[in-house]
Amino acid sequence: MIRLIRTVGTIIGYAALVTPKLNKVKNSLTLYETVAEQDVITQQYPKKWADKILKTAGVKVNVNGRQQFPEDGVLFIANHEGNFDIPVLIYAINKPFGFVSKIEVKKIPFLHQWMDLLNCIYLDRTDRRSSIQMIRDGVSSLKKGHSILIFPEGTRSKGRGMTEFKAGSFKLAKSAGVPIVPIAIKGTSSIMEKYNSKKIVPGTVEVTILDPIMPDIFDRFTLQEVANIVHERIEKQIR
Repeated sequence: MIRLIRTVGTIIGYAALVTPKLNKVKNSLTLYETVAEQDVITQQYPKKWADKILKTAGVKVNVNGRQQFPEDGVLFIANHEGNFDIPVLIYAINKPFGFVSKIEVKKIPFLHQWMDLLNCIYLDRTDRRSSIQMIRDGVSSLKKGHSILIFPEGTRSKGRGMTEFKAGSFKLAKSAGVPIVPIAIKGTSSIMEKYNSKKIVPGTVEVTILDPIMPDIFDRFTLQEVANIVHERIEKQIR
């Protein structure tokens, strides 16, 4: 319980500490010409935030696979084990990205201001129209050159095995014409979810970055077929 309290304190406390620097970060973006350069600047503090969270929680991350990404935007697709997936991936992936998050996260003090800077996208699961807007926002962001992470399962598996990937998530890559980069996460559910989120247990997480899938895959397969292909590759890696 003490580790849980300390970790939550780190999540909110560090965000509160660096939020006064938000405007300085925003103003500095005009000094950089490309979206890729700007995104590196915006993710400097979130990377430090993720590192502090993982150290406080006693989490070690092993990263496997090549981190050679195109300069333009990509759609990162990952399985969703637990609450630690986001800080783990911010720490592990060397290409800046925003992510799709449930709209309730906006209520967490300070965090949403940094999420907005990272070009994160919000989804209201109670409103069907929100899914349509999420896809529009995501496609727009990808076309501008930003990268996005999405969990197509829609909810945490909590270590009980992957569930089906929702095909709609893949409209982002198809409509924007960007590569898909599958990512396999193994071990985050053992840190928290297996204990009903009432405590944090130190552990090791394995993150494997798989080979990218080019957008021309949609010329040969339907959205659901692509979703199944990516699901199979990630599940095979986890097994």
